[in-house]
Amino acid sequence: MASLALVVLGSSRRDRAGAYRISRACRRVVARAAEMAEELEPRVAVFSGWSPNGGASEAEQMQNLWRGPEVELVLEPTASTTAENAARTLPLLLDRQIEHAVVICAPPHVYRARWFFRRLYAAHGIRTSFEAPRVVPTPSAVIWELGALTVRSRQLRAAEEELKRGQRQP
Repeated sequence: MASLALVVLGSSRRDRAGAYRISRACRRVVARAAEMAEELEPRVAVFSGWSPNGGASEAEQMQNLWRGPEVELVLEPTASTTAENAARTLPLLLDRQIEHAVVICAPPHVYRARWFFRRLYAAHGIRTSFEAPRVVPTPSAVIWELGALTVRSRQLRAAEEELKRGQRQP
């Protein structure tokens, strides 16, 4: 059996007090990841996502919500784009000799996540599959995803360059 990892992608919104909190959809993503961990018994679950204002990162907030089985939980708290999620989680999986990653994200995010992760992970021999919980997308999430399509090629090139340099940007 191939060594398996779950890669859980964050998303957040600013609350009324101005703090960034993971979204309702992201909370469902974490719950779905915990369900999948029970079924699939991964070696590791990686939470990826930043904090735009210096507060708790999406990765930290997701880890705090984890109610899944005891597996290694790894935080990647610096990625602010989907391309960075892929580029910055890849070395973490390579270090652990992971062969297959299940990427879990909100439904409108799956198309773009698939586009980045398949390209970057496959180039390093990691097979990917994708999962999304049943969540009705908000209109703003759909609009965000459509807008993000316009910059994906540039973001992919930047992620590939980051991997070539072997560095993560702070």
